[in-house]
Amino acid sequence: MRTIFVLFDSLNRSAMGVYGGASVKTPSFDRFANRAMTFDRHYVGSLPCMPARRDLHTGRLNFTHRSWGPLEPFDNSFAEILKRQDTYSHLVSDHLHYFEDGGAGFHTRFNSWDFIRGQEYDPWVAMVQPPLDRFREMYDDRHYPMTRDSKRFQAMVNRESIRDDADFPGPKCFASGFEFLDRNRNADDWLLMLECFDPHEPFHAPATYHTAYDAAAGKVLDWPRYERVAENPEDIETIRANYAALVAMCDAYFGKLLDYLDTHNMWEDTALILTTDHGFLLSEHDWWGKCRMPYYEEVSHIPLLIHDPRFPQTAGQRTDALTQTTDLMPTILGLHGAPVPPEARSQDLADVLAQPAAEGRNIAVFGVFGGPIGMTDGAHVLYHYPDDWRAPGLREYTLAPQHMNGQFSVTELKTAELSPGFNFTKGVPVLSIAALPDAPRVPMNDGLGFDDTGTRLYDLVGDPAQECPIDAPEIAARLRARCIAVLQEHDTPEEVYRWYGLDASTRTKREELHDTF
Repeated sequence: MRTIFVLFDSLNRSAMGVYGGASVKTPSFDRFANRAMTFDRHYVGSLPCMPARRDLHTGRLNFTHRSWGPLEPFDNSFAEILKRQDTYSHLVSDHLHYFEDGGAGFHTRFNSWDFIRGQEYDPWVAMVQPPLDRFREMYDDRHYPMTRDSKRFQAMVNRESIRDDADFPGPKCFASGFEFLDRNRNADDWLLMLECFDPHEPFHAPATYHTAYDAAAGKVLDWPRYERVAENPEDIETIRANYAALVAMCDAYFGKLLDYLDTHNMWEDTALILTTDHGFLLSEHDWWGKCRMPYYEEVSHIPLLIHDPRFPQTAGQRTDALTQTTDLMPTILGLHGAPVPPEARSQDLADVLAQPAAEGRNIAVFGVFGGPIGMTDGAHVLYHYPDDWRAPGLREYTLAPQHMNGQFSVTELKTAELSPGFNFTKGVPVLSIAALPDAPRVPMNDGLGFDDTGTRLYDLVGDPAQECPIDAPEIAARLRARCIAVLQEHDTPEEVYRWYGLDASTRTKREELHDTF
């Protein structure tokens, strides 16, 4: 078996024709749907970027044990497991967070990897005296402050070296992927993970793709802050048009991959997986961004399409099985006959491909460390908040005390205690460090905390746009009970239940836990 795993970042379902989106033309994604099974109830797990990737590698949730951070020394990794059984794994990525303090240990699990430079605030181009006057003329200061202490400043510098279509990191990722395929397509038993940071913000696409999504003339406005919408209608449409153009570029290059598989007759023995890590609010619910607010469907309900040559009958089919990001780890291992480690808490989606009418999980649980816990059965979703998200009481469990852009502070480390570990640390004790109120729980929010807080329940069938929360205590209680069972299966620390006010009376003895997936 050969597997190509395409992971885009921040690819919204609403931007894909296969999911009913009309704002962007996506002929390639839609074309792939004719060969693949489309998963209609696929959800995130841990959020955002690196926590989601830890879920992918380990096959289990991690957001109740620590914030954004590296792969832990005791963690399983699908890439490492494949490597140990001589299944070759290669990563192509322009995701700069792998090369920050809080993203270590992921890319080195692969046999080989290629890092494409230039995305977002990647410290790539060195420019001592940038053209500030020209930058002021080009960029809107609402998105691009003219000070070096802003990470957005580096993005302007990087763009000085990104001119033609082929200069953009996304196209470079696909070019690198095609080099791998040219060199290895006739070999067997390999995994190519082709990971593109696009269409993550900033929404910077080649001019070629702006023709159909013409943004208003003016200064560059393509990197919305994670704040409530305050722009005028024209500026809102400009930002959305820039996102649409970037999605169109992703679709076009994905189409080149489909062409490659057609040309070289690879469909009969090559699996192709297409998904994302999370979505992005583009003014829906009067918000930009993700994770500061409730994890609305635009953020948490994500696309997944799988072509598995072992199940040709699934081409063009859809499934309502409830699945999550964590399920991709055992699915990838299963494609190559590799064992799933006992620490995983997820399902091989081959079971769903074999029986599309299967229900999958009975609950999907997701969230950010220290934020609300999302829980859905596919028909309803509950965002459960603590009474006060600033309150002390949570602890971080780790052997890699690093945040997104730096190490844990000395103040944090002074609170460290030794914990005996959990059911996924393989008998290894870990540091237990107090989660201080001013620590970066949601690091990509420019130091801002959670907002628009308050527990709420939505009916996803009757109110898919989530405009009106409902009062249905029995439904909320059922979702919480199932959520608690999942937390127990993940050996969630005791203080988490207290901090969130989750009713201990609904908790189940370990030996009586039922399957939740």
